[in-house]
Amino acid sequence: MQLEAKKQALRSLTHGVYVIGVREGEKLNAFTATWLTQVSFEPPLVVAGIRKDSVSFRMIKASRVFTVSILSSGQKLLAQHFLKPAHLGGDKLQGIGHQTGKTGAPILDEAMAYLECRVKEIVPAGDHSLVLAEVVEAGVRQPADPLTLRETGWHYGG
Repeated sequence: MQLEAKKQALRSLTHGVYVIGVREGEKLNAFTATWLTQVSFEPPLVVAGIRKDSVSFRMIKASRVFTVSILSSGQKLLAQHFLKPAHLGGDKLQGIGHQTGKTGAPILDEAMAYLECRVKEIVPAGDHSLVLAEVVEAGVRQPADPLTLRETGWHYGG
Protein backbone atom coordinates (compact mmCIF):
# COMPACT_ATOMS: atom_id res chain seq x y z
CA MET A 1 0.00 0.00 0.00
CA GLN A 2 1.27 3.46 -0.82
CA LEU A 3 1.33 5.24 2.56
CA GLU A 4 0.85 8.76 1.17
CA ALA A 5 -2.11 7.65 -0.96
CA LYS A 6 -3.66 5.92 2.07
CA LYS A 7 -3.26 9.11 4.15
CA GLN A 8 -4.77 11.33 1.47
CA ALA A 9 -7.67 8.97 0.83
CA LEU A 10 -8.54 8.56 4.54
CA ARG A 11 -8.23 12.31 5.13
CA SER A 12 -10.79 12.83 2.34
CA LEU A 13 -13.52 11.26 4.48
CA THR A 14 -15.74 14.03 5.82
CA HIS A 15 -15.85 14.61 9.58
CA GLY A 16 -17.65 16.96 11.90
CA VAL A 17 -15.88 18.44 14.92
CA TYR A 18 -17.53 17.84 18.29
CA VAL A 19 -16.79 18.24 21.97
CA ILE A 20 -17.56 15.08 23.90
CA GLY A 21 -18.35 15.63 27.58
CA VAL A 22 -17.68 12.91 30.14
CA ARG A 23 -18.12 12.36 33.85
CA GLU A 24 -16.94 9.89 36.43
CA GLY A 25 -18.48 10.49 39.84
CA GLU A 26 -18.13 14.23 40.43
CA LYS A 27 -15.25 14.66 37.96
CA LEU A 28 -16.08 16.23 34.58
CA ASN A 29 -13.96 16.44 31.44
CA ALA A 30 -14.39 17.12 27.74
CA PHE A 31 -12.39 16.51 24.58
CA THR A 32 -12.54 17.29 20.88
CA ALA A 33 -13.59 14.41 18.64
CA THR A 34 -14.10 13.92 14.92
CA TRP A 35 -14.88 10.22 14.54
CA LEU A 36 -18.59 10.15 15.35
CA THR A 37 -21.58 9.06 13.29
CA GLN A 38 -25.19 7.93 13.60
CA VAL A 39 -25.65 4.19 13.02
CA SER A 40 -29.37 3.56 13.74
CA PHE A 41 -32.70 5.38 13.68
CA GLU A 42 -34.58 3.08 16.06
CA PRO A 43 -33.27 3.06 18.63
CA PRO A 44 -31.23 6.19 17.93
CA LEU A 45 -27.60 5.05 18.10
CA VAL A 46 -24.27 6.76 17.49
CA VAL A 47 -20.75 5.39 17.46
CA ALA A 48 -17.59 7.29 18.38
CA GLY A 49 -13.96 6.29 17.85
CA ILE A 50 -12.08 7.22 21.05
CA ARG A 51 -8.41 6.77 21.92
CA LYS A 52 -8.02 3.86 24.31
CA ASP A 53 -5.18 5.49 26.27
CA SER A 54 -7.08 8.68 27.13
CA VAL A 55 -8.38 9.79 30.53
CA SER A 56 -11.77 10.47 28.95
CA PHE A 57 -12.06 6.94 27.58
CA ARG A 58 -11.42 5.56 31.06
CA MET A 59 -14.15 7.88 32.37
CA ILE A 60 -16.61 6.71 29.70
CA LYS A 61 -15.88 3.06 30.53
CA ALA A 62 -16.55 3.76 34.23
CA SER A 63 -19.69 5.93 33.93
CA ARG A 64 -21.16 4.51 30.68
CA VAL A 65 -22.40 7.98 29.63
CA PHE A 66 -21.22 10.91 27.52
CA THR A 67 -22.56 13.99 25.76
CA VAL A 68 -21.86 15.37 22.31
CA SER A 69 -21.81 19.16 21.96
CA ILE A 70 -22.25 19.82 18.25
CA LEU A 71 -20.29 22.91 17.25
CA SER A 72 -21.24 25.36 14.54
CA SER A 73 -19.11 26.67 11.73
CA GLY A 74 -16.73 29.29 13.09
CA GLN A 75 -16.20 27.65 16.50
CA LYS A 76 -12.71 26.33 15.75
CA LEU A 77 -11.18 28.09 18.79
CA LEU A 78 -13.71 26.46 21.11
CA ALA A 79 -12.90 23.03 19.63
CA GLN A 80 -9.16 23.76 19.88
CA HIS A 81 -9.52 24.48 23.60
CA PHE A 82 -10.43 20.82 24.19
CA LEU A 83 -7.62 19.24 22.14
CA LYS A 84 -5.07 18.81 24.97
CA PRO A 85 -5.17 15.54 26.90
CA ALA A 86 -6.70 15.93 30.38
CA HIS A 87 -3.44 15.05 32.12
CA LEU A 88 -1.84 18.05 30.35
CA GLY A 89 -4.77 20.45 30.16
CA GLY A 90 -5.96 20.51 33.78
CA ASP A 91 -9.63 21.43 34.23
CA LYS A 92 -10.53 22.12 30.62
CA LEU A 93 -14.09 23.15 31.52
CA GLN A 94 -12.98 25.96 33.85
CA GLY A 95 -14.13 29.26 32.36
CA ILE A 96 -16.21 27.53 29.66
CA GLY A 97 -19.98 27.84 30.05
CA HIS A 98 -21.56 24.42 30.45
CA GLN A 99 -24.32 22.58 32.22
CA THR A 100 -24.91 18.96 33.07
CA GLY A 101 -27.82 17.20 31.50
CA LYS A 102 -29.83 14.06 32.11
CA THR A 103 -26.68 11.89 32.13
CA GLY A 104 -24.69 14.22 34.39
CA ALA A 105 -22.06 14.76 31.69
CA PRO A 106 -21.29 18.34 30.57
CA ILE A 107 -22.94 20.08 27.61
CA LEU A 108 -21.32 23.27 26.31
CA ASP A 109 -23.53 26.37 26.47
CA GLU A 110 -22.23 27.53 23.07
CA ALA A 111 -23.08 24.26 21.28
CA MET A 112 -25.57 24.63 18.42
CA ALA A 113 -27.06 21.24 19.38
CA TYR A 114 -26.31 18.37 21.72
CA LEU A 115 -26.81 14.67 22.30
CA GLU A 116 -26.81 12.80 25.60
CA CYS A 117 -25.76 9.19 25.29
CA ARG A 118 -25.72 5.95 27.29
CA VAL A 119 -23.09 3.41 26.28
CA LYS A 120 -24.42 0.11 24.93
CA GLU A 121 -21.17 -1.53 23.83
CA ILE A 122 -17.43 -0.86 23.55
CA VAL A 123 -15.42 -2.63 20.86
CA PRO A 124 -11.60 -2.45 20.72
CA ALA A 125 -10.40 -1.17 17.33
CA GLY A 126 -6.64 -0.66 17.02
CA ASP A 127 -5.42 2.36 19.00
CA HIS A 128 -9.03 3.50 19.47
CA SER A 129 -12.21 1.81 20.67
CA LEU A 130 -15.65 2.08 19.10
CA VAL A 131 -18.14 3.30 21.65
CA LEU A 132 -21.70 2.48 20.60
CA ALA A 133 -24.28 4.50 22.50
CA GLU A 134 -28.00 5.20 22.55
CA VAL A 135 -29.12 8.81 22.33
CA VAL A 136 -31.31 9.35 25.42
CA GLU A 137 -31.76 13.13 25.11
CA ALA A 138 -31.10 15.75 22.43
CA GLY A 139 -31.59 19.43 21.86
CA VAL A 140 -31.10 22.15 19.26
CA ARG A 141 -30.24 25.61 20.52
CA GLN A 142 -29.47 27.50 17.33
CA PRO A 143 -29.67 25.87 13.91
CA ALA A 144 -26.48 26.53 11.94
CA ASP A 145 -23.97 24.87 9.65
CA PRO A 146 -21.82 22.44 11.66
CA LEU A 147 -18.06 22.82 12.13
CA THR A 148 -16.12 20.38 9.96
CA LEU A 149 -12.58 19.11 10.10
CA ARG A 150 -11.93 20.61 6.65
CA GLU A 151 -12.85 24.08 7.96
CA THR A 152 -10.33 23.78 10.81
CA GLY A 153 -7.45 22.83 8.55
CA TRP A 154 -6.53 20.03 10.99
CA HIS A 155 -5.74 16.45 10.00
CA TYR A 156 -6.83 13.64 12.26
CA GLY A 157 -6.60 10.35 10.50
CA GLY A 158 -4.78 8.71 7.66
